Amino acid sequence: ELVLDTKLDGEQREYLQTVKSSADSLLHIINDVLDFSKIEAGHMSVEKVEFSIGSLLGDMMKSLALRAYEKGVECFYDIGTDVPDVVIGDPIRLRQVVTNLVGNAVKFTEAGEVEVSVSASTVGSGDLVLEFAVRDSGIGIPKDKQGLVFGAFSQADASTTRKYGGTGLGLAICAKLAALMGGDIWVESEKGCGSKFFFTWSCKTQATEQKP
Repeated sequence: ELVLDTKLDGEQREYLQTVKSSADSLLHIINDVLDFSKIEAGHMSVEKVEFSIGSLLGDMMKSLALRAYEKGVECFYDIGTDVPDVVIGDPIRLRQVVTNLVGNAVKFTEAGEVEVSVSASTVGSGDLVLEFAVRDSGIGIPKDKQGLVFGAFSQADASTTRKYGGTGLGLAICAKLAALMGGDIWVESEKGCGSKFFFTWSCKTQATEQKP
């Protein structure tokens, strides 16, 4: 990145961008493997801090929308009126799950749109359950392959890995993080007709946290 900010000719810039892209890919693989190992070993902790759902989602979507825009894919989000602005939970892990789902949606969508929606409901204990839905108009997943996508080191088929890359760990990590945060994850999809990934997350609001 430092060298890319200096004066370069076209060939040098192209080579350095290739190096940077390769380094970013390796770093992503390392981070995925480390996260998966920590979860498997039971060393992944979940924080409880106050944060704004709107701010987190807005900041996250800004960075992801640029990649979508470069592909000509529209990327947007909608937060339901029943979702409180401030909740108590782990914003880092929440961001990790949603970023992974949206990143996958953009990666597998060549044209059309990616939409993220958030709605809320309460459970018997008074805890808040947020449901995130990430919808895309991408390649979709065959019915008989949908059970495989949340497994470690697996994707829908080998040709997906060859064409789009990836470690096959992202959705496995999402599934384990969802369980850690008291939620669940699943997918509804049809080959050639896009996918819709759902992720639920059990959190607290300031009101429920103050109850004795």
